Amino acid sequence: MTQYALLSVSDKTNILEVAKALNNQGIKLLSTGGTYKTIEASGLPVESVDHYTGFPEMMDGRVKTLHPKIHGGLLALRNNPAHMEAAKNHHIRLIDYVIVNLYPFKETITKKEVTLADAIENIDIGGPSMLRSAAKNYQSVTVVTDPADYATFINQLETKGQTNFEFRQYLAAKVFQLTSHYDTLIADYLTQFNQTTDFESHPWEHKTLTFSDRQSLRYGENGHQSASFYKQINPPAFSIGAAQQLHGKALSYNNLKDADAAIKIAREFTEPVAVALKHMNPCGVAVADTIETAFERCYQADSVSIYGGIVVVNRPVTLALAKRFSDIFLEIIIAPEFEADAFTHLQRKKNLRLLTVDFTQAEDSYQEEYVSVTGGLLVQDADASDELVKDSYQTMPTTWDTPTKRQPTAKEQAAMNFGMKVVKHVMSNAIVVTNDYMTLGIGAGQMNRVGAAEIALKQAEEKAADLRNDVFVMASDAFLPMADTAELAHQHGITAIIQPGGSIHDEDSVAVCDQADMAMVTTGIRHFRH
Repeated sequence: MTQYALLSVSDKTNILEVAKALNNQGIKLLSTGGTYKTIEASGLPVESVDHYTGFPEMMDGRVKTLHPKIHGGLLALRNNPAHMEAAKNHHIRLIDYVIVNLYPFKETITKKEVTLADAIENIDIGGPSMLRSAAKNYQSVTVVTDPADYATFINQLETKGQTNFEFRQYLAAKVFQLTSHYDTLIADYLTQFNQTTDFESHPWEHKTLTFSDRQSLRYGENGHQSASFYKQINPPAFSIGAAQQLHGKALSYNNLKDADAAIKIAREFTEPVAVALKHMNPCGVAVADTIETAFERCYQADSVSIYGGIVVVNRPVTLALAKRFSDIFLEIIIAPEFEADAFTHLQRKKNLRLLTVDFTQAEDSYQEEYVSVTGGLLVQDADASDELVKDSYQTMPTTWDTPTKRQPTAKEQAAMNFGMKVVKHVMSNAIVVTNDYMTLGIGAGQMNRVGAAEIALKQAEEKAADLRNDVFVMASDAFLPMADTAELAHQHGITAIIQPGGSIHDEDSVAVCDQADMAMVTTGIRHFRH
């Protein structure tokens, strides 16, 4: 019985090698559009699909393979007499091989100036339909959609005269992986236009995510764990997914997580800021009029923990700053730009990773966050509350309340705003002790809040006295459950406390502050981070 193969590809990589291998086995070729022209120009015998179906391509190519003679040939069960009789009666050829890939939808929507019309025209309909029909009948039909599988396909044809069942099953699974990915890209793209509606919408009870550009990592959190990094299509410009690595060895699993955490902290600030981070927690954060001063303060905040850490700065790296970086062992430096002489200087360290991100897009970077748990996925909005002041610390936010008798000074208020911007990114339970421009102590991930305060205050007291005499503020990511944290703060010289509030014992903490002439501000917004 004559066998047929249908070839229709947007990505024509090595398609002629496949066509030749099929032809060498006596398999007749059917094809469409540009693929047909490519095969015909090579001199191989090929028949156009419209000639076979007797139905012309129309509507700018939107309709060409959606025909019973195509899908009947793909779906017919070879061992079912009724199917074979129907194929015979309707002159349907059995198609045993399908080589199809899809319109470049992803490549289209990642273009900077893409229009909705361009995107819509690059939604493939006939391709996924053929792929799904062929994959459903993989017991008899071989369907290849990934050019990476061409070599194995050709090898099996040449050595066995056909493909084996296990290979066809593997190829069928890849088809449904591709069509799922492809459809999710389309759904995500169209969903962005559904920001406001004048009707009641009903979201599905399921969630489908898709990522691309898989990058194999050397290992995961530990050496015995395998890991990969998949990127979001069109990731936010100001994100680790969109970062450009200019120098250094490949990023590890832990590098990627730490870099993501550090970038999110830097996003909180518009003034020059330097962030040093280790193991998902900041070890130093500081602001200043210049980025060089900001980094010096950041280093002074914790000159021990920064060793082997990640540094993010939100201004271009100058030669002077690059030389300062060279004095310290760092894993990664992230900045909007490296000046030429600074980059040349830092390149001397071959393993140091240098990355750039687009800091101008920070405001548009908040998205849903996903955390896997065994047997499920947690989804939440990013912690993008707006109760913190972005550009100016001079005005008390209207959402803040001062339950104590004493109001915070202007410098204390600035320190409170600064401290809350940092503590929201520290693992809970979290306490940050700060002045108005740098962190002095960070207590992270403790099982009780007073324990976190003890760690932060001990670190702060090791700093030079002039860093904490003028303003010495404590920030808490969640409410103070008991008065003991406020009492401890007073014992160590804290002048003001900022916290979300909401504990049934808030009055006890306020009473401690009033007795000690400390100011307390409540924000009403909790910032747990787990």
